[in-house]
Amino acid sequence: MESSGQTAVCLSHPNRTLVIMAKAPKPGMVKTRLTESLPSPAVTALYRCFLEDTLALAKSLTSVEVAVMCPESDQDELAHLLGNTVQVVAQKGEGLAAGLTSVFRHFTAAGRQRVIAFNSDSPHLAPSVLHSAFEILITHDVVVGPTHDGGYYLVGAKAVHPTLFESDRMGTRSALDRLLTRAKVLELSTGFTEPFYDIDVANDLILLAQELQLAPAKAPRTAGWFSEWQQAVAQLGH
Repeated sequence: MESSGQTAVCLSHPNRTLVIMAKAPKPGMVKTRLTESLPSPAVTALYRCFLEDTLALAKSLTSVEVAVMCPESDQDELAHLLGNTVQVVAQKGEGLAAGLTSVFRHFTAAGRQRVIAFNSDSPHLAPSVLHSAFEILITHDVVVGPTHDGGYYLVGAKAVHPTLFESDRMGTRSALDRLLTRAKVLELSTGFTEPFYDIDVANDLILLAQELQLAPAKAPRTAGWFSEWQQAVAQLGH
């Protein structure tokens, strides 16, 4: 039987939880494919801007609880970096697939009804897309946000499905196809948000630079990074 205090806590939590998949911004550990084109300090600083802008995007949503899921070794550093403003949860196991499974095991067990895992390198996404993802979960078991390169920038569910991400090679171009195949095997209904792009390689960064030049308010910290590293970014297209 719940005490009145426990009931108050439960009522204060919305039934929509957005979990940002993150790492601590350590040199050589984040956005490694960009280090082929940019100095390592620039890439590390860029990821930190991504993370801060993504958190601001998440917090702009109404009636949504925001949390961060990360590797266990990064938990303390991320909590310090983010100023203990959100719950930072250590995943169980290694790799992104284990992290995604941890998201749904942890947060659906806590009584949430709709949980979405969101990457930390799409800070320029329109808030309306995240709202639509939660709406899609009302009538579907799973929601997916496809990326143009064959992956996905978000995935949401209302329960944990341990085999949904099993043995997934998340960095490959067939990640979305494998996810949809598993969802079909599990007989889960799947809805989609609009296709989008995340930032993995230099061409993605060029697109983002063009977008933020027109609308820097979409991701102000990242827009500031582009100003600081303007010369290095200018060489990307050559």
